[in-house]
Amino acid sequence: MDISVIVPLYNEEESLVELYEWIERVMNANGLTYEVIFVNDGSTDGSWGVIRRLAEEHKEVHAIRFRRNYGKSPALYCGFAKAQGDVVITMDADLQDSPDEIPELFRMVKEEGYDLVSGWKKKRYDNALTKNLPSKIYNATARRVTGLKLHDMNCGLKAYRKDVVKSIEVYGEMHRYIPYLAKNAGFSKIGEKVVVHRKRQYGVSKFGLERFVNGYLDLFSLYFLNKFGKQPMHFFGLWGSVMMLVGLIAVIAVGVTKIVALSNGVKAPLVTDSPYFYIALTMMILGTQMFLSGFVGELVSRSNTERNNYHIAEEI
Repeated sequence: MDISVIVPLYNEEESLVELYEWIERVMNANGLTYEVIFVNDGSTDGSWGVIRRLAEEHKEVHAIRFRRNYGKSPALYCGFAKAQGDVVITMDADLQDSPDEIPELFRMVKEEGYDLVSGWKKKRYDNALTKNLPSKIYNATARRVTGLKLHDMNCGLKAYRKDVVKSIEVYGEMHRYIPYLAKNAGFSKIGEKVVVHRKRQYGVSKFGLERFVNGYLDLFSLYFLNKFGKQPMHFFGLWGSVMMLVGLIAVIAVGVTKIVALSNGVKAPLVTDSPYFYIALTMMILGTQMFLSGFVGELVSRSNTERNNYHIAEEI
């Protein structure tokens, strides 16, 4: 099979038939074998009924239904597990992503050797204040942290080699950072393609402004896990040691002050009158806690059966 198209959706019943017929026309016109996997993320409208009818009428349609709304990342993860095509395409169900982009995305993966191609909605039809501006700031930060020069990290329209989707785990709300997950898994040839962004024809957006706050938190969580996930002592141990060193210096300062006062025949101040005492106490406690956290993190890491899973690319 050439292509698996994965469509995660939540309450998009009006657009599903039109979307599938458009995909079908594009695939047939280009002589591509394909499947379309709809992942119904707990929709409360008639989306599942529409999908069932499409599956009865078209052998290319497959579907997964969640019992409740879990989010886009679990939907993509389950779709990736089910995909059989050599190239996997993801796209949203709201018709803002154009299926006409699929043949060129497929060609870039198959002929140019890209592991992943991310869409770039260079011209957007979203609200400039609530979507476009925050999106630009978010993408600028993501480029700086991840080292990937992508203009639109969170574009739903992407193409992957099959090996990529079988080698990464998309969880929580990490769908925003799939290119970074792929990079961390060893897939280095990641590119982008300018794609058409269409105005929403039906329904309303299912994402609020909180996605930008969550996006930043997820970005730094992913960066930390990639850098220290398998060696937590390198972070907690380092900063724990620094804090204990600062505490030790503060203790020495308190002791020297006391000794100097006594040697000069001056009544020595109480230890608790010195600010260095409280600095020493705080730093020693925090440093010890961080150091012990590093030990606990190492124990957890060493008990993880996936610790040495480096996703072997080839074996003879």
